[in-house]
Amino acid sequence: MVSAMFFFLFQRDFSPLYVDDGLIEVVGFQNILHGLVLFTSKGHGTRLAQAIKIRFEFKKDAVDHAYMRIDGEPWKQPLPMDDDSVVMGVSHSGWVSMLASPPCPSKSINAPPSSYIPDEDDDDSNADLEDNSEGRSKLDAAEALRLPEGFDFSRLS
Repeated sequence: MVSAMFFFLFQRDFSPLYVDDGLIEVVGFQNILHGLVLFTSKGHGTRLAQAIKIRFEFKKDAVDHAYMRIDGEPWKQPLPMDDDSVVMGVSHSGWVSMLASPPCPSKSINAPPSSYIPDEDDDDSNADLEDNSEGRSKLDAAEALRLPEGFDFSRLS
């Protein structure tokens, strides 16, 4: 049994999505196939909650694993086989840096409100997303991933 205690589970007043708001989005998917749909451009899970920190507690169940994905990385979480429990904590530790490639319209909590409203038929590959309009920005990993001077690439093997 995978247990999670969301005291706010039925409160559906979610804040708007911002990359730097300090909140972690908890998104659920029904099974591995639903999880694979999340890799498509229009795929999305079910928003369950927003939190600053998350604590998962896994207990023994009829199955021996649970499929999970954090920050886009999927894995198969082993579940306890006896009466023990496994506890996992997730927090962002104040980090916001992320990798993104154009077009990636992301919003900052510090940016002025945007007049951009996504269309139902909006395709993620549209060229009109290339501009940096008010309230949207492209996240650039170049600033966050500077290597130290004299870094020796031959040590990476």
